[in-house]
Amino acid sequence: MGNLIKVLSRDIDNNGGNFFLDFENAQPSPAERQVWEEVNEVLTESLVVLTELQAYSGAGEEIRQAIQRPGEERVQEQAWAAVVPLVGKLKKFYQFSLKLECSLRSLLVALTRSGSSPTQHLEQEQALARQFAQILHFTLRFDELKMTNPAIQNDFSYYRRTISRMRINNLSADEGNEVNNELANRMSLFYANATPMLKTLSDGTTKFVSDNPEVPIENTTDCLSTMACVCKVMLETPEYRSRFASDETILFCLRVMVGVIILYDYVHPAGAFVKTSGIDMKGCIRVLKEQPPSSVEGLLNALRYTTKHLNDDTTSKQIRNMLQVN
Repeated sequence: MGNLIKVLSRDIDNNGGNFFLDFENAQPSPAERQVWEEVNEVLTESLVVLTELQAYSGAGEEIRQAIQRPGEERVQEQAWAAVVPLVGKLKKFYQFSLKLECSLRSLLVALTRSGSSPTQHLEQEQALARQFAQILHFTLRFDELKMTNPAIQNDFSYYRRTISRMRINNLSADEGNEVNNELANRMSLFYANATPMLKTLSDGTTKFVSDNPEVPIENTTDCLSTMACVCKVMLETPEYRSRFASDETILFCLRVMVGVIILYDYVHPAGAFVKTSGIDMKGCIRVLKEQPPSSVEGLLNALRYTTKHLNDDTTSKQIRNMLQVN
């Protein structure tokens, strides 16, 4: 209890010391219901997206055959038939990222309203805080899967080359499956990023702040830093950790902590690593390093390679050393 008060000392309110964020069971109050239902539809779809991405095996063999045997029309047709439905899935994933960004915006509107402190928002609107956490969990999981699947970019590159060749030769593709040039360019930028979903959320959070000048930036950054602090404390305090019904919640909590750190690092002008940051970065990194290496290496890499301010002069040498690859 004392640890939590210490960590949240920047934002103490009457109930701050008793605050436990229930990632497993929080249910919406009547006031949360409308936003919760809208976001829940997107989160339900996110499970389908992850399942499809996990099963994405690519058309590598068909593409190899088509490249090696350019004069054989049957081989070309087989490669095209294999790639087109896969690109349909990639289009679906990209379009889902736009829905996810809209859901994030809805949650930020609710969780950063003036009149309540970040701790009060997260404590009193636990169902929305849980959904915010679920979005971050999905985002890091999606990006982990995407990074380890080179077939995604190979398939899309082959698709674009083939479509260009068809247009040059005045051949028509199936219009129902074709991705128009403008959409293809946007998808190409999306998949070229190492962590496309995280970039979508970072850009979306930054845009939320710039589009809502009437909402002080601190409302957003304090919401993010408070959630990072709560995750850290729940993970390092046996009293809270024992309340998790499943070991999966530990990994969930770790992913959420890393996700909000990265968003904070993009939105806050000085970033997450500066000494005056609202996030105890040393403590967060320490919590990560106390876990089995196989379960957190991807999260440590996310901090190493997808944050904005890690390599700034304002980042302490100790933090950089903690994040060095052993």
